[in-house]
Amino acid sequence: MMKRFLSVLLALMLAGPVLAQGGPLRLTITDGVIEPITFAAPRFEVETPGAEGVASDISRLVVQDLAGTGLFREVPSTAFISQITSFAQPVAFADWRAINAQALIVGAVAVSGEQMTVKFRLYDVFSGQELGQGLQFAGTTSGWRRVAHKVADAVYSRITGEGGYFDSRVVFVAESGPKDNRQKRLAIMDYDGANVQFLTDSSSIVLAPRFSPNGDRVLYTSFESGFPRINVLNVATVGRQQLATAPGEMAFSPRFSRDGQSVIYSLSNGGNTDIYRTDLNTGQHLRLTSAPSIETAPSLSPDGSQIVFESDRSGTQQLYVMSANGGEARRISFGPGRYGTPVWSPRGDLVAFTKQNAGRFHIGVMRLDGSEERLLTSSFLDEGPTWSPNGRVIMFSRETQGATGASSIYSVDISGRNLRAVPLQGGASDPSWGPLQP
Repeated sequence: MMKRFLSVLLALMLAGPVLAQGGPLRLTITDGVIEPITFAAPRFEVETPGAEGVASDISRLVVQDLAGTGLFREVPSTAFISQITSFAQPVAFADWRAINAQALIVGAVAVSGEQMTVKFRLYDVFSGQELGQGLQFAGTTSGWRRVAHKVADAVYSRITGEGGYFDSRVVFVAESGPKDNRQKRLAIMDYDGANVQFLTDSSSIVLAPRFSPNGDRVLYTSFESGFPRINVLNVATVGRQQLATAPGEMAFSPRFSRDGQSVIYSLSNGGNTDIYRTDLNTGQHLRLTSAPSIETAPSLSPDGSQIVFESDRSGTQQLYVMSANGGEARRISFGPGRYGTPVWSPRGDLVAFTKQNAGRFHIGVMRLDGSEERLLTSSFLDEGPTWSPNGRVIMFSRETQGATGASSIYSVDISGRNLRAVPLQGGASDPSWGPLQP
């Protein structure tokens, strides 16, 4: 039955090879009816007095994380035949098979003062086997959300064979005020829109925040000086430094290198816009393009060897790939319309992009040679894709039409399914998905 788990899941995710529990399994997926994996998650056992509330909260959030992917469907507790009253009790698999639960999540929570311990096990109901060994997480009661995300990540990983993305954060631009006088400031949130914290005030325009590879810093473009300048902000201390550029130069669209030691970005000088790299330790600048066209929105490949970027060198806005050290570039976008804001998948197999064609905006993905282009969304204005840490989900900005139009953040998986708005108070744009938290 574990093979059935994986075949259904792979169809949903358009995946390639996956490591299943008990050995490798390689499947080729074609068209078919897609059914989410059904799972049951009884409320985690309360092992100590005072753990009732947090046990209920953790159980609920684990279910929300998994069901929110569109890959899993919860069997409601009203359908349960038997109950899990103890973490150590034997599982009556026949009762769970009878309600068509394919997976069963069992957990327990103990609280001592502000400290908390959470245990969980995951079972393949139809084989009657535990998937992997039970795990235990420690944390504080105030940090229960992170522990719940970690449990959900572990469940996701054990069933799919891939890393999860629930215990991650997103930096974005929080927006308020009317469309013709919008106030913008940097903010950070959990992947699901919870725990919003502001990193800057709204005294100047801020754009395009980008996480560092380990999530400790954020790059962003600020108009505080009247010209676009790139700042590096420490997430923990909210301290910042500005990337040095010459007077009159405009620097924007930054991203970190894969080791976090340098920045690639666009620099406009004398009417020409090219891509540069600056070493954050030495301040040394290296010009990577020298065409008379506009080169911008660079994004490095996961191995750091190549850069995908947008350019109008062909007469319209298109996507190109070149060596990370510059040199000859090859065009990879050839469909109708204009392409921009390319972002390399963390898996290295796809490039996400914004496409404008026939009066509509789209978020799409393509292979590195431009083949297999798929448009995942379509609206008045969708732009700025960013990848989940495991390369299976994309967040982006969506703006509604008209004088009262507002920006919000959405997510969609790479098959184009499960389009969802991230629940936030107020407007939001320019998301950048960070790594899993340590």
